[in-house]
Amino acid sequence: MSTAILTGQPVAGSPLEGDLWSLGFEVRMVPDASGAAAALGEVPAGDRVAVVDARFVGHRHALRLALTDPRFPAAAVPGAVTVRPEARTALARALAADASPGADPEAAPDPGPDPDASAAVRTRPGTRTLPDTLAAALDADGTAVHRPELGVLVATVPTDDAERSAAAEAVAAVDDEAVRLRGAVKSRDGFFTTFCVSPYSRYLARWCARRGLTPNQVTTASLVTALVAAGAAATGTRGGFVAAGLLLLASFVLDCTDGQLARYALKYSTMGAWLDATFDRAKEYAYYAGLALGAARGGDDVWALALGAMVLQTARHVVDFSFTEANHDATANTSPTAALSDRLDSAGWTVWARRMIVLPIGERWALIAVLTACTTPRTTLWVLIAGCAFAACYTTAGRVLRSVTRRAERTDRAALALAELADSGAAAALVAHGAVPAARRLGGLPLAPTAAALGAAAVTGTALWAPVGSWWPVAGALAYLLLAGVAVARPLKGPLDWLVPPFFRMAEYCTLLVLAARSEVNGALPAAFGLVAAVAYHHYDTVYRIRGGTGAPPLPLVRAIGGHEGRTLAVTVAAALWAGGTGQGFTLALTVLAAAIAAGVLSESVRFWVSSGAPAVHDETGEPA
Repeated sequence: MSTAILTGQPVAGSPLEGDLWSLGFEVRMVPDASGAAAALGEVPAGDRVAVVDARFVGHRHALRLALTDPRFPAAAVPGAVTVRPEARTALARALAADASPGADPEAAPDPGPDPDASAAVRTRPGTRTLPDTLAAALDADGTAVHRPELGVLVATVPTDDAERSAAAEAVAAVDDEAVRLRGAVKSRDGFFTTFCVSPYSRYLARWCARRGLTPNQVTTASLVTALVAAGAAATGTRGGFVAAGLLLLASFVLDCTDGQLARYALKYSTMGAWLDATFDRAKEYAYYAGLALGAARGGDDVWALALGAMVLQTARHVVDFSFTEANHDATANTSPTAALSDRLDSAGWTVWARRMIVLPIGERWALIAVLTACTTPRTTLWVLIAGCAFAACYTTAGRVLRSVTRRAERTDRAALALAELADSGAAAALVAHGAVPAARRLGGLPLAPTAAALGAAAVTGTALWAPVGSWWPVAGALAYLLLAGVAVARPLKGPLDWLVPPFFRMAEYCTLLVLAARSEVNGALPAAFGLVAAVAYHHYDTVYRIRGGTGAPPLPLVRAIGGHEGRTLAVTVAAALWAGGTGQGFTLALTVLAAAIAAGVLSESVRFWVSSGAPAVHDETGEPA
């Protein structure tokens, strides 16, 4: 139970106490800062606590945004401040300082008007309220205070009857629930999601909230629906394909609903962040497998296309993640290309055109659903690959152009994130350690992306052109191992060093795809599909840990699963030993490797994401690709 401490003289007829009760707060009335300090001491240490001026006038949703969001240790709006348990000590210090006998009320810091608030919600300059003073003191003490953007919502502390009357009229003029519904939808999303799903999925989110459903339950329902869709596609019948398309769209609606429910009800959680981050990929890749199984029932083998679609989609994402991390906190981060992009984003229709051509998740799933229902799995996968390839070329070219024209100084944090995204094993790390002196002598040359690209070309090229069962791919993998170590021998701070993780992903995944496709071993491609899925999960898990500020998975795990260069070498050796033969050795080797990696990364991932130290990562800007 949360506790709200109301300070000052209660106002007759004010709905404030009822609003706080409806938000889950037990309300305690105190006259001043001394009473608030005493009341704070009586609140259990593990509870959220809020201090609210009894004169407060505003929308209930303004209080909800400020006082109930679980993502922030402290938050405030004019006239109200709240802290989670981790910031209780700072609040107690602020209250003690305000309540001390020598405290000068006129000397207390004045927070002034909120620059992000409308005129209706601003507290008049010079007006001192205890919650505003406490919020300023928390900021000064090093506790970051989140101040939600209220827009047209009202949150103010009137000082006389005239101001109270004006504030009450401003509250009545704005539909609190309509604002809450609009706020449940991402501010930046794709065309299909914005215009074809969100207009009604937000009402589904409200329906779920009113029935006590949680975002995690809706996320799970979306996963189950997508898996049923994959099963329908696997039947290989026209009716199954039509049902699969419809179910995939239903799964996407639920996928939008879970995030909207989290924003509508402010029910964010670490578990929800993990589920939402991983289930989207699980749903899409399971559906690709369903299409391949369905095609096989009709006598068509499209496993190579299904695996190719998964490889391409994962590579697109790592391009986005690497570029974002490389420039996350760069200084002097300017580029004429970025400026042109900003101008295009202000030109109306170009915003939606540019969002659609990168084929984000809404457009992609709609395309897959319609093509599944109307065509064949082979056509669906070919069109998907073509669309994703165009989108990948468009986005990667734009990012490369921005990078070469950008004046930016990358930080140590960015270099560390790229090194973690590289997923280097013990062998590459050993080579990197030995190559440091030579790498330093090369100065400002683009060593990292050049070495990574050459290594990727060596291993994929030999896998593609050498005879099946040849040991040339093993030689290519050894060259790749050496060049991969050289690529990470110095900090990845160069303009194009963010390309290193994408080159590594493409080298590992494409080598496996080519060797499995050319092996002529029954079941090799489905086994390769499973292996790529297991490794891709590890890479997505790494991304979301980095986004949460906790860093990559434990180094012993990264080393135990071989790193990208170790896995690539192992696959090429297995292909040299067993590909092209009549036995099932290659398939068995890929299956065992996939099972071992999946067991290792899933167990560690589950342990981490359900632990108290896991970050609450929430994607509020939409999937970049």
